[in-house]
Amino acid sequence: MNHKILPILLLALFSGSASAANPFEQELLKALKQGVQEKVSGKADTSAEEETAIGRQIAGNLLGAVTLVKDAKLQKYVNNIGRWVADQSERPELAWHFGVIESKDINAFAAPGGYIFVTRGLYALLQNEAELAGVLAHEIGHVIRKHHLKILQQGKLLDLGSKLVAKSAGGNDKVQGLIGSGAEIVSRSLDKDAEFEADRIAVVLATRSGYDAFGLPAVLQQIGHFAKDDGDVALLFKTHPHPEDRLDKLGSAMGERFDAVKGKTLEKRLYRIKS
Repeated sequence: MNHKILPILLLALFSGSASAANPFEQELLKALKQGVQEKVSGKADTSAEEETAIGRQIAGNLLGAVTLVKDAKLQKYVNNIGRWVADQSERPELAWHFGVIESKDINAFAAPGGYIFVTRGLYALLQNEAELAGVLAHEIGHVIRKHHLKILQQGKLLDLGSKLVAKSAGGNDKVQGLIGSGAEIVSRSLDKDAEFEADRIAVVLATRSGYDAFGLPAVLQQIGHFAKDDGDVALLFKTHPHPEDRLDKLGSAMGERFDAVKGKTLEKRLYRIKS
């Protein structure tokens, strides 16, 4: 996937004069020059509707670059697992959407509002349903803690653009470009603490859902066997701490507290993608 990154988008936007910009650009530039401040300790008071609208734009951009795997049973299966795990979170009311996308890269992405995607490459690594639940729970953790939303807020794009996104019928190309041009934009900006937090949340949510608590650690172990220069994990290693670091942090956080919890792995129930 050839994703543009946010700094390039901003540079392209602000390099021209305001008079040459279209009405949307003029409105955004005017708001930026006025120094719009975020509410509540630097964070915008964003409604769930606005959050969902922003996530929909980001998800639309991603699916404009790469398609969903054409397997309706697979997509239904992943949505069933994802929604069950999300129901155990503090934000079950979101309209959660899950999908497997056509990419040999090993990765998973989350967008605000509950839009979550796993690549075919990562899905192919999974050995059981508990591992899938762990991967989805990690991305659910990003959404419920609003990690990506906070990045957009810090960039002052959310407060300025979210209402425009919510009002735009059918999507506006300029709005889409400013909010995000794909999963790399939102995932690359998360700091290590956000990833470690999502890992901890994943273990808790998977366990609450009845799965083996060690599903996500097992996936991290598999990913850790890849060479750093392997193209299939290049983006993942670029946007996340190394799996060994994540396992160390997760091991310290889990300790022995989950050893006696007998969750299910459900190897036979894992849906296999038809080749």
